Amino acid sequence: MRTTLTLDPDVARLLEEEVHRQRKPFKHVVNDAIRKGLASGAKRTGRPYRVRPHKTTLRPGIDAHAFNRLADELEEEASLLRMRLDR
Repeated sequence: MRTTLTLDPDVARLLEEEVHRQRKPFKHVVNDAIRKGLASGAKRTGRPYRVRPHKTTLRPGIDAHAFNRLADELEEEASLLRMRLDR
């Protein structure tokens, strides 16, 4: 099947490096990478990611509610920008 695919610059660079390393055609390297990534039961490399939480507090004088206000303001700004772009 022939299709057009837009790759992120970092992915394109990685694929080009792999083409050079394997000395195989681009389409073979892309197909092999997709097969490995989509294979059911694909082996994961490395150790599983683990979160080690720790107790923390805010420094004196920092208002925790200010973070929520900032998040609300940023969300509102993004919504307004999307509305302007949709016009």
